[in-house]
Amino acid sequence: MDQDQQRRRLGSNDLDIEDELLDEAVSTMAEGAERLNRKWPELIITGLFGGIDVGLGILAMVLVKQATDSDILAGMAFGVGLLALKLAHSELFTEEFLLPLNAVIAGQGTWWQMVRLWSVSLVTNLAGGLAFAWLIVLSLPGYHDTISQTAHAYLDQDSLPVMVGLSLLAGATITLSTRMQQGTSNDVVTAIVCLVTGLLVIGLGMLHGALNAIVIFAAMLTGAGITLGDFLQWFAIVIPFNMLGGLLVISLPRVIRTRRILWGLRREEFTLEELEEQTE
Repeated sequence: MDQDQQRRRLGSNDLDIEDELLDEAVSTMAEGAERLNRKWPELIITGLFGGIDVGLGILAMVLVKQATDSDILAGMAFGVGLLALKLAHSELFTEEFLLPLNAVIAGQGTWWQMVRLWSVSLVTNLAGGLAFAWLIVLSLPGYHDTISQTAHAYLDQDSLPVMVGLSLLAGATITLSTRMQQGTSNDVVTAIVCLVTGLLVIGLGMLHGALNAIVIFAAMLTGAGITLGDFLQWFAIVIPFNMLGGLLVISLPRVIRTRRILWGLRREEFTLEELEEQTE
């Protein structure tokens, strides 16, 4: 039995590829195309609520951090915010890498739509996060010192290489978390993924532009001595490396793995509907 025959024997589809890879390609392309083709109002509202919903995780993180002084426990508490994003169907900036990229490569969307999705998601995440940060500062004066200390920890890094590494890790971790959630319909598994992701991102002090910005905004509102220039300088470094972490470390290898399906769709060798039939 040659290699092609062995692959066909192991899969039930007609594309000479493992069923798991076909399922992954179809699910990510379909979800990515849906996100790319949203109307402006839906795109804006989804991004705003992404910043607001993840603020729930920031709230839990600050509560546990002050009560226990443990970054690990605070990180697990932050996972509630990631779970809120999933269950409320809102979105975080770095969730937008793998899914729309697959859709664009497969011809199910355009590069302009992907740039629009990225830019609107980032801006609206920040706007929603700022609104939630103001509410936290207004409502919880007893937590201002914890918020300030946490924000300064994000801004004051040992060196530029450390800052770059923590930004790459954050982008890769959140993007992989999104892919893992996409691969299951089990709510318990989704909750576990969110808690573990929060544990890693917050517990290890990773730098994530959209997430950390909420804490930094809150600290600025408390009068912690952080200027807009300080934030913008930090943000200009973190966001590009968040993107590189999500795109190069996580998304690109998965695109290469399913490239035959993606390019086959782009060349119209088969349709998305035909692929969906084979995954049923």
